[in-house]
Amino acid sequence: MQTILGSGGAIGIPLAKELKKYTDQIRLVSRNPKKINETDELFQIDLNDFSQIDTAIAGSEVVYVVIGFEYKLSVWQKIWPSFMKAVIEACKKHKAKLVFFDNVYMYDTSAIPHMTENSPIHAPSKKGVVRQQLHEMIMQEVEKNTLTALIARSADFYGPDNKSSALNMMVVDNFMKGKKAQAFGNIHKIHTYTFTPDAAKATAILGNTNDAFNQVWHVPTTKEKLTNQEWIQLIANELGVEAKIQTIPVWMIKILGWFIPVMKEFPEMIYQYEQDYFFDSSKFEKRFGILATPPGEGIKILIENLKSQNVSH
Repeated sequence: MQTILGSGGAIGIPLAKELKKYTDQIRLVSRNPKKINETDELFQIDLNDFSQIDTAIAGSEVVYVVIGFEYKLSVWQKIWPSFMKAVIEACKKHKAKLVFFDNVYMYDTSAIPHMTENSPIHAPSKKGVVRQQLHEMIMQEVEKNTLTALIARSADFYGPDNKSSALNMMVVDNFMKGKKAQAFGNIHKIHTYTFTPDAAKATAILGNTNDAFNQVWHVPTTKEKLTNQEWIQLIANELGVEAKIQTIPVWMIKILGWFIPVMKEFPEMIYQYEQDYFFDSSKFEKRFGILATPPGEGIKILIENLKSQNVSH
């Protein structure tokens, strides 16, 4: 049995499809789980209720944590550490391997222009401190030989079924509504993005490769050093619109936060957009011989997916 905690999201859905290559015993755990494959077992749970986590994990060989709690510092501080503690304890009890799908928030500011699995960990933001805590909780258990686990790390991402990515919300959605794209920070700085189907495929491979455990992996991400402006241009070209861009300074984000609560969460993360942001996944590529989807192709798939959804609605 392979179990996905947070099965309905941007990574959980494609991950369930990928895991079918390895097993037909897949358990999908979320508030409203829906079958992706015919043989999927559905397990309904409120993941804020930690008492149910042990039951959700019982009988699992591998547990994938791909959940995204509400993007709000107070929620992260309250829920993430307690949730991860419950998951780790259940994995130890049931002898399940843990695969944690993580981001780059714990890396030191100096690492952002070229992030590798060995980049210094020194979180520059409060949300980053929470992610660093989760990283340390897992790796401390690994070092004590009490848990078999790996961390699959991704850059900012884009892709189908992914409503919460900055590229989707601020660029694609705006262009499709006839508005200008919006962008944070310096749009002339390099910013690599991970394509969600690539991330899901890599996470499934890692979870089913014994010698991949007890270490950190960067999932395949484009080596093309595109700036944010070039990403926006790719999206505009695919939609056949003019690439008009409104850059949003930090003071404006703070004002927007009065009206759009999620915007309050962005100012502390702006350091990632003020400098080059390059996410190096060479380790995975060398080990598995799999490269990331080129940005042009990924954007094409993303736009086709959104257009087909709009037609079906």
